Amino acid sequence: MVRKVGLGVIIFSAVFFIAVSTAFAEEAKAEDGSLVKFGLALGSGIGLAIAAFAGALGQGRTASAALEGIARNPGAADRMFVPMIIGLALIESLVLYTFIIAIFLQGKI
Repeated sequence: MVRKVGLGVIIFSAVFFIAVSTAFAEEAKAEDGSLVKFGLALGSGIGLAIAAFAGALGQGRTASAALEGIARNPGAADRMFVPMIIGLALIESLVLYTFIIAIFLQGKI
């Protein structure tokens, strides 16, 4: 488990570094700037893919935990429903923020 978490942190850090460096990249001094455009496209694509994967994973775990809690205590379904919906909305908002950032990065190409 520790190795998986460590590997996940390393991969996330590498992707985050690529995405941030391409997001704040200045215009290339070369005539065409194709490397900067490639970096922007790659960073926005990878960032969107990671956000979609993490959002789906988070929503699945949220729904799983809520349904497990309702199965154990059916009387608590009303008290679990609203926090679950709020949590799902917040998870989805993070994915949408990433989508908007990816659109802005694609606009720089």
